[in-house]
Amino acid sequence: MVFVGFLLVAAAITVGAGVLLANTGPAELVVFGQDVPVVDNEWQVFVAGAAVAAVFVIGTMFTFMGAGRVLRARRDLRDLREEHEESLTTLEMEKRRLERELARVRRGEAGTPPAGRQPGRPGAQVWPPRPAPAPAPAGQGPSARSPFFDRNE
Repeated sequence: MVFVGFLLVAAAITVGAGVLLANTGPAELVVFGQDVPVVDNEWQVFVAGAAVAAVFVIGTMFTFMGAGRVLRARRDLRDLREEHEESLTTLEMEKRRLERELARVRRGEAGTPPAGRQPGRPGAQVWPPRPAPAPAPAGQGPSARSPFFDRNE
């Protein structure tokens, strides 16, 4: 769309320059060395100039609309890219926290962190503090005995 706008602006400037440089009489319209047969009065020359100006304005409008669309698309892509990076960072932090918690559970350090603290985030407060997990009933498989699956989050 920007390209079409530039073409229209260039065409309007070229035609306007051709009319300006080639006309010597007040009611004669010559474009690029050719007489325009329909135009023989001053008002017709004015209408032809107005038509060239309208083409120029339309071309300028297309150019700015196309440039605005390109800028909006770039801004939207940049915002989406930043949002995606934030999401990835948050997911990576959560993954590391869960990996540490899983490693602690596998080492046999079952239980919850000290009340009011959340693993992986020094100084982060959890309110209300989580209660200790209830012991798993006997015979319900390994997932029932893991404190990882007893959490109420």
